[in-house]
Amino acid sequence: MKIYFDVCCLNRPYDNQTQDRIRLESEAVIAILRHVESGEWSLVSSGVVNYEISRTFDNERKSRLFLLVQGASVFIPVVQETYIRAGELQHELGIKAYDALHIACAEQGGVDVFLSTDDRLVRAVKRKSGLTNTRVENPLTWLQEVI
Repeated sequence: MKIYFDVCCLNRPYDNQTQDRIRLESEAVIAILRHVESGEWSLVSSGVVNYEISRTFDNERKSRLFLLVQGASVFIPVVQETYIRAGELQHELGIKAYDALHIACAEQGGVDVFLSTDDRLVRAVKRKSGLTNTRVENPLTWLQEVI
């Protein structure tokens, strides 16, 4: 199972845990990362993930996030075709540029699932599911389904 996390998803365990939803999504992300660590699933990352992490202001959080993505077994570079596909996705799905780049990288990497805690992104992709063959899910929803 090849899994791609966007940066909001990777950040979830480091977010304020006072809300039940955030805590549950954090636990899901951690559980998924444990499956990756055990070798059951593969983590796919990209140049987009690295760039977004590099823009994190909190240096401790930035270091932790980089440690997480170092465990990726596949790294997707951002090439011209990635930008072209991202432009198509941004226009067709009505999503933000970074989100489109993440999905384009996930497509390029042939992932089984792209995980995000961004409800608007997940809904936008599901509304027009035929525009990408990449499955986009919330980590908690997806984890409940697969285990």
